[in-house]
Formats: sequence, C-alpha cells, structure tokens
Amino acid sequence: MAALGWLSPRRRPATARSVLAGEAAAEAARKTSRQLELLDRARGEAEPRVEFPVRGDVRAAAFFDLDNTVMQGAALFHFGRGLYKRKFFQRRELARFAWQQTWFRLAGVEDPEHMQDARESALSIVKGHRVSELMTIGEEIYDEYMAGRIWPGTRALAQAHLDAGQKVWLVTAAPVETATIIARRLGLTGALGTVAESVDGVYTGRLVGEPLHGPAKAEAVRALAAAEGLDLDRCAAYSDSHNDIPMLSLVGHPYAINPDTKLRRYAKEREWRLRDYRTGRKAAKVGIPAAAGVGALAGGTAAAVALHRRRR
Repeated sequence: MAALGWLSPRRRPATARSVLAGEAAAEAARKTSRQLELLDRARGEAEPRVEFPVRGDVRAAAFFDLDNTVMQGAALFHFGRGLYKRKFFQRRELARFAWQQTWFRLAGVEDPEHMQDARESALSIVKGHRVSELMTIGEEIYDEYMAGRIWPGTRALAQAHLDAGQKVWLVTAAPVETATIIARRLGLTGALGTVAESVDGVYTGRLVGEPLHGPAKAEAVRALAAAEGLDLDRCAAYSDSHNDIPMLSLVGHPYAINPDTKLRRYAKEREWRLRDYRTGRKAAKVGIPAAAGVGALAGGTAAAVALHRRRR
C-alpha cells in the first residue's frame, strides 16, 4: 500500500511565496473584474441594454424630456427661428430672444426676471393668432429646423419602449402644440407641454396655469399615470437637466441623458443610468433651459386641460 502513497495528495505547508502568489492572483482577478465592469458601463452609455424595458408590461410607460434629451437645443428656439422667418416679429425681438437663450446657457440658472420677460415675449408674439395657424406652421418648422436635430441614441431608447408595447410621452415646458407635432413625427404616444389660453381657437396671450417645468412636470406625470393606470415604479423617465430631478425621482427607472453637471453628479450618487450622446462634449454646460421659461406658445388640448384641472 505504501507504493500507492503517491496517489494521495500531500498537504504542504503554505510558504510565504505561495501565500503571496495566491494573494496576487486574487487581486489580479478582482482588478480584471472591475475593468470589465467599467468597460461594460462605458459600452452601456453608447448602446442601451436589452433587459429593459420589459416586453408586454402595459403598466409601464416612458417619459422623455425634449430639449437636449430628445432633440439638440431648445424646441422653442427653433420654433422662434421659424416664426421670425415668417415675419411674426422683428429683428429687434429676435436679438432679445437670442440674448435670453445665451443668458440661460452661460449662467446655468433660471433668473425669475429673465424667465418672466421671456414668457411675456413669447405670449405677445402669438397673441391674436389662431391655434390652427400655429399648428400648420409648426409642421413646416419641424421639417426645416428640428427633424435633423433628433438624437439617434435617445430615439432608439424611445423605440425600445414602443417595441415592448409601452406608451411613450414627451414631457416638456415647450408649447404643447410643438411637443405634440414632434411626438407624432417620431411615432410616440403623445406629449405633455405648457398650455396657453385660447378662446374660439385664438390665443389670448395668457397661460393656463404655469409653464410645465420642474415640479410641474412631476405632477403632470403623476396625474397621467393615475389616469392611464400606470405603475410609476415600473416606468422610466429620461432627462438632461437637474431641473427634472422631481420627475426622474418619481419613477423606478430614471435615466440621465446628456446630463448637465448637477444632474450627472446627482445621478452618479444614486447609481442612475447615464447616457451621453454628445461627441466630445461630456459633462457640457447646461443646454438651453430657457425653453422652460418661454414655453408659452401652447394652446389647449383636452388631455392637457384635464391634467391642469386635476393638478388644481
């Protein structure tokens, strides 16, 4: 039997060198694992993962901010360019409007006086015009200035929800008519936007309530979810701005898309998912939050008015 002793493994005492080798191997494995995890995350920012959204989950939906999330720049700014081209206002007003956009972009804050000034400017432009006229012009302006500014990456995220059988809504401080046009052109379900008062189909120059901005977006999403029978814990929301943290915090799947500095920091602290489609412009300045201040070119739709009444 002694001859068979070589078949039995012998216990050898661990030497200092073997312990060192084992520790080194373990550390190398952990390091490699971390590197692979970081690589997966980096790839995830360029390509949406396939495990979400869940196909067939009809109690889930997706809510997308518009400016700098779905589309490069502010929708209202592009809309203003189209109105100026059609001589709705003069060069002096265009320069004033451009200054307001520049202020919001560089300062990164929403000064109440500037916001009030921007709202009044926008409302004065459309006062007395028919809602149907602005809708027709909006279709033309989309083709001229907006269609080529849609972020393909964000568009793919929205399409993933649609393909899973879920509804997808734009939620924006931009005019509800403009937002509705964009949603329809992208094949989305619909849009929540700022509502301006109209009587007999003509704009009065006054808002219904306030711009759909910040906490108001969260209230609109909450009201729509209740009306649609959605479970917000199963829903997703996408935005570039820290101003939309109330909306993002409302859902179970928040995404920071092309995030501003504050939102990027906030999202990383809470391990929210990040996507950045801006080539060479990671952690860029705040986009153009002026749209929140001048989202006033809206008219009423039944759904939007209903939501406003529910909030009151």
